[in-house]
Amino acid sequence: MNAKELLIKEVENIPEFILEEVWDFLQFLKIKYDRNKLEASLLSESALQKDWLKPEEDEAWQNL
Repeated sequence: MNAKELLIKEVENIPEFILEEVWDFLQFLKIKYDRNKLEASLLSESALQKDWLKPEEDEAWQNL
């Protein structure tokens, strides 16, 4: 069984009050990893900005 199947099997057998905590934790993890992706994008933006703002880049993308 893979991790998803094991998790579903466990979820089927735990009390509702624990499910609520599991749900909260899952939502926390999703937000955490989405935030990490956003932070990485923002950090790379300043490094890439040097190339984006060159006139050659404007010319290269002008016909799209």
